Amino acid sequence: MTDLAIRAADRDISERLCDQVRTAYETRTPLRIVGGNTRMFYGRPVEGQPLSLAEHSGIISYDPVELVVTVRAGTRLSALQKALAEHHQMLPFEPPCFGEESTIGGAVATGLSGPRRPWAGAARDFVLGTRVITQEGKLLRFGGEVMKNVAGYDLSRLMTGAQGTLGVLADISFKVLPIPTTSHCLRLPMGLNDALGKLAQLGRQPLPITAAAWHSGELFIRLEGGESSVKATRERLGGEPLEASFWTSLRDHTHDFFKGNEGQALWRLSLPPNTAPLALDIPQTDIFYDWGGSQRWVKTALDAQTLRAACQAAGGHATCYTPNAQGSADEPFTPLNAVLEKYHRNLKTQLDAHGIFNPGRLYAAF
Repeated sequence: MTDLAIRAADRDISERLCDQVRTAYETRTPLRIVGGNTRMFYGRPVEGQPLSLAEHSGIISYDPVELVVTVRAGTRLSALQKALAEHHQMLPFEPPCFGEESTIGGAVATGLSGPRRPWAGAARDFVLGTRVITQEGKLLRFGGEVMKNVAGYDLSRLMTGAQGTLGVLADISFKVLPIPTTSHCLRLPMGLNDALGKLAQLGRQPLPITAAAWHSGELFIRLEGGESSVKATRERLGGEPLEASFWTSLRDHTHDFFKGNEGQALWRLSLPPNTAPLALDIPQTDIFYDWGGSQRWVKTALDAQTLRAACQAAGGHATCYTPNAQGSADEPFTPLNAVLEKYHRNLKTQLDAHGIFNPGRLYAAF
């Protein structure tokens, strides 16, 4: 993206947004926070007056040398990625892009990360600071533009994944990283148990792996880093070349696996590393193992209680991505225990006393 294009896309409507929030606070009017509206499937539906951040866009500042970019929440994810790529840099957490309208604010609000997450870190690990519109309609800054600036930094991280239930993300500062100089993707024919065993073995070694997945008898691996390191690992592992677009399709749910699942719900199982296959009555063709096996996409009509019980027994949890499908759950996210619910409720009360921000988005109770 040229400097001219960046300036043309720049628009600050924070004052208008603050006025809308202030009015909603005074009148106790629920707000449904909207960016590109491409992630509305994730979580519970929200009834409220739309608060659109789509026009609040533009790259506020970008220092390629310091590896820091500050951007308005309504900026399209594709535009930000293009601007970073011109300087051979990237968002390390590899956020999913569920359509051309996807915004960076939505990516942070949902806290989702792509295939690189186990090796690079999660979305919140790269959020340096934010400007947030509070319940009173005030625009406050938390954190900064350097990792050592800890003033308010934890609250910025807290906003990541909160789904807009604690305030309105207006601007976000990120730590970015260089795009690896060399990349090679490969596929290896291999059974599930052998693949999980191999990934556990490889994970104990300093290898340039930045993505690993298994599905339908094939292990998929992405190698990134220095040329000599990638070359040596590629020769050691062997396998057939794999198109890099495979990881994009997995990240954005455009892979064939995510199509044609009529009568089934799509679940994401989050499990500890090196967890064995769960004892569930699901064909292996309906399970896609991502993040080296820690994240598992499952298509099934099994009931939510059965899935969640199996995940919890293994130390994980399950999230439903298709709330209206057979086998879906009334609560897309794993219900909180009494202690966690108390903390969530107290936090919500402190930051959103009248429940105006995306009420019921995470849980029906608040």
